[in-house]
Amino acid sequence: MAADDRPRILYADSGPEPPYPLRMEGTVISGFGRGSKELGIPTANLPVDSVAAPWIASAKSGVYFGYAALALPSSHPDRQDTSDAPNQTREPRHRSNPRAAADAPPASHPPPPTTTSSANSTATPTASQKRWQIYPMVMSIGYNPFYKNSVRSAEVHVLREFGADFYDAPMRLLILGFVREERDYASLEALITDINVDCEVARQSLARPAWTPREGTADGVTGEFDGSWLVRES
Repeated sequence: MAADDRPRILYADSGPEPPYPLRMEGTVISGFGRGSKELGIPTANLPVDSVAAPWIASAKSGVYFGYAALALPSSHPDRQDTSDAPNQTREPRHRSNPRAAADAPPASHPPPPTTTSSANSTATPTASQKRWQIYPMVMSIGYNPFYKNSVRSAEVHVLREFGADFYDAPMRLLILGFVREERDYASLEALITDINVDCEVARQSLARPAWTPREGTADGVTGEFDGSWLVRES
C-alpha cells in the first residue's frame, strides 16, 4: 500500500484488544547508529530477550506502536523533577486532536507529576525512586530488510525530541498494536517516507482517551488506559 493511502488511525476507539498490551523492558543500548545519521529518526535499542519477553519469539516482524517509559538520570535535561510539588493532584484531561506537538522540546513548565497509582493519587516519589516519564512511541521488531541485518533487533523511536542521549537508561514498553509488516525498499527516501507515516499512525492512533494512560504522558495528557505498569517502582 502506498504511503499516502495508508490509514492514519488503527483499531477501535474503545482501546487495545488481546493480545495487547505486550510488555518489554530493559536498558537502552547502542544500536546500528543509522537512526539519526541516515534517517533523521533517532532510535533507542533494547535487547531482544525472549526470556524476559516470551511473546517476542513468535511476534511478527514489523512495526508496532504504544508507550515507552524512561527513567532518565537526574542530569538529563528532559527529566521532569516532581519533588517540588508534593501535594499536587492531576485531573484527567485529553486533547481531541492528535499529538501534533509530540516532537516539540519539553515545555518550560513541566506538566503535573507522574505517579505510580491512579490519576488522582497524591503520592510523592522519594529521592531514591526512579521518575518514570511516559512517551508515545513507534518501534520496529525484526531484521530491517533494507539494511539486511543478520540479528533481530528492537528499535524504538520515542515521539519526542530530546536534548541529550539516554543510553543506559531503564526503559519499559507497553506495545498496544501492530502497524505493518517489515518490508524492503527501493531507496532510502522510500524508507524514510514510510517511517514518517508510521510515526503519524502512532500519534493519531494513541491520541484517543482509551489509548492514553491514566498516569499521564510527559506532555501532560491523561486518559483512560491503565498504564500503571509503566511507572511502578519495583
